[in-house]
Amino acid sequence: MARFRTLHSVDTNYPADSVEWCAQDGHHAYFACGTYQLVEAEENEVTTKNRPRKGRVYLYHFDTGSGALERVQSIDTAAVLDMKWLPAWSIDSGPLLATANALGEVEIYELLSDEKQLQRRMCLGLTAAEPTAEAPLALALDWQRDGDELQLVVSDSKGNINLLRYTPQGKLFVLSAWNAHSFEAWTCVFDRWTPHRVYSGGDDCLLQARDLRTEQLVWTNRAHQAGVTCLLSHPKHDYQLLTGSYDEQLRVFDTRMMKRSLAEVNLGGGIWRLKPHPNRAEIILAACMYNNFSVVQLDLENSAVTMLGTYDEHSSICYGADWNPSLSEGDGLMHMATCSFYDHKMCVSSFDLGCSQTD
Repeated sequence: MARFRTLHSVDTNYPADSVEWCAQDGHHAYFACGTYQLVEAEENEVTTKNRPRKGRVYLYHFDTGSGALERVQSIDTAAVLDMKWLPAWSIDSGPLLATANALGEVEIYELLSDEKQLQRRMCLGLTAAEPTAEAPLALALDWQRDGDELQLVVSDSKGNINLLRYTPQGKLFVLSAWNAHSFEAWTCVFDRWTPHRVYSGGDDCLLQARDLRTEQLVWTNRAHQAGVTCLLSHPKHDYQLLTGSYDEQLRVFDTRMMKRSLAEVNLGGGIWRLKPHPNRAEIILAACMYNNFSVVQLDLENSAVTMLGTYDEHSSICYGADWNPSLSEGDGLMHMATCSFYDHKMCVSSFDLGCSQTD
């Protein structure tokens, strides 16, 4: 029996770059896929600078029992670069989906389960440093609870990190913003164990930590040999920070001792996303841009990373990946969604933790 099995392969029409599964109880069947299409140039236009970027948000329903997949909604919007599900405010509301787009906007949608639809609730644009300047692209986002409210952190194409607040009343506004990187700030995350700390990585090869209380830089790490493209503050292990880079290395750091990594493994192709399984957080799904998708297992006690398998169904740049939060009977069978860019392909597949790669 193969470790990976493709259950569905879907044409997303536009290039696909993000997939996010809803982790809230009662809504595990839903996931969203974001796409990014550069509008065709005029005959005499040779640059991409001023060309608009359009996209779609697709909402899918996947039945783990039958294996059936249904696309239940398609929303036209600006090109989507990242998305995250946020928790519902109350038992009367549905989960929220936040997206970061090419107009420098954060859009928030609510999942209406009865209608199987996303409904837009809020949109906020990130402002440019100069009033006449073009707004940056919103590249990545993350969130955390802050009392009764949510904080969001958003990175952008001008190297800035933006701290936002979203209230139960549906108000979304910028708390602060700072320039962290000389080039694109590809990624940003909150520290899952130290809520006042934010990490960011950029095309300048730097990894930074910032204290939100003092608004001061805590440290800068220069271990990466190319742009820092994704970050994961481990949800089960305090002080553990995982990083991905164009230099193809998956690195594991202890944030108290950043001079050297605890472990490194070359996954090939550049690493764009790192996703721990919600119920087996030591199992990590990695989107390796030019080398498809890999599943690895962390052994933090022994500072080791073990390759469990590579999913090779995609033929273009691999950007989006996430796990279905559910586990099948026996806890061995996991489901995942993956997507790739120029072939505009989205796959839903199963991963059998009990099988060897060569079975």
